[in-house]
Amino acid sequence: MKIIHQPADLANGNRKACLAIGMFDGVHLGHQQVLRQAIEDSHRNEGRSVAVTFDRHPASVISPDRTPALLQTRAQRLRAIESLGIDAALLIEFDTAFSRKPGAEFVRELADGFGAIHSICVGANFTFGHRRDGNVGLLRTLGQALGFHVHGLQSVSLDGQAVSSTRIRAAVRTGHLDAAGQMLGRTFAIEGTVVEGDRHGRELGFPTANLDTNGLALPPNGVYAAHARLGQATHRSVLNIGLRPTLANPKPTLQVEAHLLDFDADLYGQAMEIELVERLRDEQRFGSTDELADQISRDIERARTLF
Repeated sequence: MKIIHQPADLANGNRKACLAIGMFDGVHLGHQQVLRQAIEDSHRNEGRSVAVTFDRHPASVISPDRTPALLQTRAQRLRAIESLGIDAALLIEFDTAFSRKPGAEFVRELADGFGAIHSICVGANFTFGHRRDGNVGLLRTLGQALGFHVHGLQSVSLDGQAVSSTRIRAAVRTGHLDAAGQMLGRTFAIEGTVVEGDRHGRELGFPTANLDTNGLALPPNGVYAAHARLGQATHRSVLNIGLRPTLANPKPTLQVEAHLLDFDADLYGQAMEIELVERLRDEQRFGSTDELADQISRDIERARTLF
């Protein structure tokens, strides 16, 4: 999949663009339906399928205090889109100037930039443009004027409710990871850059990779069996999410740290994706660091039985 930052970067020749537009946080079953429609259109009409998405969540610019915790990093989102078979992703910088652009202007600029659009695929409730002045109805009006088709696809339902990023965030936050996985169409995973920690894990005999997960949706605090992916390699691991109450700290902060089984290397600065396998226990306070170390050993042994 080619990543482009303006429509003109896609060398189309005489092939029309088949667009799927959205934030696509989570790339869940509903998003996949929209993206696959664009892919199908491109195959039928000898076009190029393009996911039109944004470098950050629009709320982070429009109403920062209401920005939702994201289900994926940008890199995860683009990989998930690519896995469906999309030809290219137009990654738009969503800044203040872009947030003030009327919906009709946005679409006309896409049409001019790509040269020719065959179709635009969105969810039926899709809104866009300054003050959300655009919707599927406006897209269809513009389509008649500019010569493209519009697919406004109904939501995918699961257990009688629409699949949505909001619903998945709630499932993750409450620890219903199986439900989140069903709506995502894959196991829920957390990705972050490995950052330097306080080395308490190494002092206990269990070195950990500390992940920067700022802004991401996280499951409840606790200990989890997990798979840790580094590039193409996957390692069995035990993940701790929490405040580490046994360790003295007057200002505890949330930590997401993974102990990779049978592995010890410098991972600072690397991106690590953690796929949760099973919750092992709640976070708890122990009477001493020796008791904590004993429990970690038991956690590891239990995790080994799950892999």
